[in-house]
Amino acid sequence: MPELILADFHVKRLQVLNEKGEADPELLPELSDAQMWRMYELMLLARIFDERAVALQREGRIGTYPPIRGQEAAQVGSAFALTGKDWLFPSFREMGAHLTLGYPVAQLLQYWGGDERAQKAPPQLNIFPFCVAVGSQIPQAAGAALAARYRRDPVAVVTYFGDGATSKGDFHEGMNLAGVFNLPLVFICQNNQWAISIPLKGQTASASLAQKAIAYGFEGVQVDGNDVFAVYRATRQAVEKARSGAGPTFIECLTYRMADHTTADDAGRYRSAEEVAYWEERDPILRLERFMEGRGLWNPQKRDEAAARGAAIVDAGVAEMEALSRPAAAELFEDVLATLTPRQAGQRKVR
Repeated sequence: MPELILADFHVKRLQVLNEKGEADPELLPELSDAQMWRMYELMLLARIFDERAVALQREGRIGTYPPIRGQEAAQVGSAFALTGKDWLFPSFREMGAHLTLGYPVAQLLQYWGGDERAQKAPPQLNIFPFCVAVGSQIPQAAGAALAARYRRDPVAVVTYFGDGATSKGDFHEGMNLAGVFNLPLVFICQNNQWAISIPLKGQTASASLAQKAIAYGFEGVQVDGNDVFAVYRATRQAVEKARSGAGPTFIECLTYRMADHTTADDAGRYRSAEEVAYWEERDPILRLERFMEGRGLWNPQKRDEAAARGAAIVDAGVAEMEALSRPAAAELFEDVLATLTPRQAGQRKVR
């Protein structure tokens, strides 16, 4: 008896904007010039925030911080496709997504300064707290997506994570649950090539991370993570699919972490200068600038003006963060449980 092929699979790779800033007109999303410029401003703001946060850590004004340099397109492009009604479950490296959705600069810095009060998102945003424990936000996102399905809420639930998280059991459990129950969940993997000091080849033998979705019965797509338009296009399609009840999608954003894993790390001990230089030439902000210059939307003066506005926003956030009073001991009990136990209520009174 001949062997039968049960099914054939393939994984798509999407790129809209090449490294020279040239766009495929058939794939370019329908965005106005104003929207494209807003994407650029947000990516620039994320870069400025990131550089300032690293400097603040070096000065001892905030704690350990995880840089996002090089991943601005993956974060801004994906978050640009969301609404305030969608649910976001971040890891710990999504400051660009937070800024895109309107999370206050001061509050982001407040968190990295060690103040947990910053984890409470503004009321207009459905953003869960930062998750430092690698991958543990993924099953939480699956649970929220299951709740949305039961409640018939036409929303998308989005969770971000890195390539290292795909080696965790939490990732596989969340993916399996999403596939079995056809959940309105979008998995966004920022494949920045390194899980701290472990290269991608040390994480998986797969040709792509996107293909892991195949095993769980839903679509996986790889996008050029340094192409903001490709990320936006793929995410927009995925969230529309989720909101309509058509199920989950896995998006692998192939990008690069151009800085250290955190300010407590020295990536120079395990990465070559040649590798970093290769990716520096593929900087997502430079790529978008080339595209916008070709359309007459960008020039160095406009860049300087946008950078000055971004720096002013970050400066104001720093000043606001450093003017905050220290939390009172009684605040330890807030936003932890819906109802305090009698013992906890008594402890709170004492404090």
